[in-house]
Amino acid sequence: MKTTGDLALVKKINTAIVLDAVLKNAPLSRAQISEQTGLNKATVSSLVQDLIDAHLVIETGPGESSGGRKPVMLVFRGSAGYAIGIDLGVNYIRGVLTDLEGAVISGRELTLKAHEIEDVLPKLNDCIESLIAAMPESPYGLVGIGIGVPGIVNDQGDILFAPNLAWSHVPMEAIMRERFGVPVTIDNEANAGAQGEQKYGAGRGIADQIYVSVGIGIGTGIILGKELYKGASGFSGELGHLSIEMNGKPCRCGNKGCWELYASENALLEQAEPLGYGDLEALLAAAGRGDEKVIELLRRIGECLGIGIANIVNVFNPEVVIIGNRMSRAREWIGDAVRDAVSRRTLSYHREKLQILFAELSEQSAVRGAAYYAISRFFVKIKDGG
Repeated sequence: MKTTGDLALVKKINTAIVLDAVLKNAPLSRAQISEQTGLNKATVSSLVQDLIDAHLVIETGPGESSGGRKPVMLVFRGSAGYAIGIDLGVNYIRGVLTDLEGAVISGRELTLKAHEIEDVLPKLNDCIESLIAAMPESPYGLVGIGIGVPGIVNDQGDILFAPNLAWSHVPMEAIMRERFGVPVTIDNEANAGAQGEQKYGAGRGIADQIYVSVGIGIGTGIILGKELYKGASGFSGELGHLSIEMNGKPCRCGNKGCWELYASENALLEQAEPLGYGDLEALLAAAGRGDEKVIELLRRIGECLGIGIANIVNVFNPEVVIIGNRMSRAREWIGDAVRDAVSRRTLSYHREKLQILFAELSEQSAVRGAAYYAISRFFVKIKDGG
């Protein structure tokens, strides 16, 4: 019995190795998989057939010959199933349907004006249902849902505290799992944004990076050594609540002088009110027309953003800081001010190799990262033989 169990475990491990090779390096031939993994050709051939039978790998035709018969090339079948990613913002719900390679199939965005849970949940459900309706037929169907939220989330997927939504102790994962009957992953939206940029955007291949999500508030996703850093209790990344003003404005979190009170979209809109502007779109349009007062306001917001980023750089010494979410659209007017503030306020050794980038995925970082949570959870299940 022990031998049988050991053989089953070895097969499971080897199947995961072969699947990883295809996911990372396709198109590949069976011989190339054998070379890359060290598994013998007969084992690879058997495992590849299992993956073909499981609708996860397909043959795409002949590759280049190295002297003999042309090899049959293999690729991962991205259309074997689909995932949904949701970015639940303070003033919006953004959703995407992706295939298992993260390619976006369909998207949806709704405006949020009321924040009570009984108002938000129907809109959230409607967004997810419309994405399910757009899903093509596939062997695995909907493999999972990932949701990024602007707050502190525990391991059970409960939203413990979302100050800008005025939510506390909302069992979001349980609510969504019961409603849709698939695995659900809930995380802070800045963590989701960091994952999105690392997997699909400006952070690809970078080991140490900080993603700064600048929307109504500010959140950060910290990736160290290519792994998301979550801290001892899983709540790291609330750097929007760094104090940058000792006796500053009171924050909903209970602190004073929090960074997000001076450098977020909310801070921008508060200061833009006397100028007669009520939303980010109008401000960006005015800046584009050359409105000097708006351009100066954006520059000041950029400087405040740079002050907080300088603190982050001095603490973490990252290779890259990526600015994402809605304020990334203002890059033309805040970028220089951010970089100037960082240059003035960081230790020279820390900024020597530092790059400050804007999110390649723009406002889509968190929603793409949320979908990736669902995809990666599906792969874990497959590799475990589920």
